[in-house]
Amino acid sequence: MTQKKLHPSVIKFKEFVKSNPKVIQEVRKGKATWQELYEDWYLLGEEDKRWETIGTDNSTEAETNTESKSDWMANIMGMVKKMDPNQMQNHINNLSQALGAIQGVISQFQGTNAGAGQVKAPEGPKNPFMFRKD
Repeated sequence: MTQKKLHPSVIKFKEFVKSNPKVIQEVRKGKATWQELYEDWYLLGEEDKRWETIGTDNSTEAETNTESKSDWMANIMGMVKKMDPNQMQNHINNLSQALGAIQGVISQFQGTNAGAGQVKAPEGPKNPFMFRKD
């Protein structure tokens, strides 16, 4: 497996990010992109005041909880809007088939262990289209 050789500045930025986990939180919260942070880091350096203020919010915990709940709902609604109904139907059908197969396997194992405890379905005629010539 071949790996790309990274530019030395990218390697240094990765080390900077590892030592400052609040930078990762900024990206995960959607407040900044990796590109923006890298450019700021490259232009401003590691000692800039910007890195000290990252991750510190002046809001209270209650406000962040309501924001996170509304963000969560917004994310869910965004995903629902992006869904393709046909694709979802296919996924549901596949899941249903998989569950049916699992239920079949479980019932086979239960059938061999239970033995006489199972009720068999009544058997019909061997050949339902048995006609006699006159």
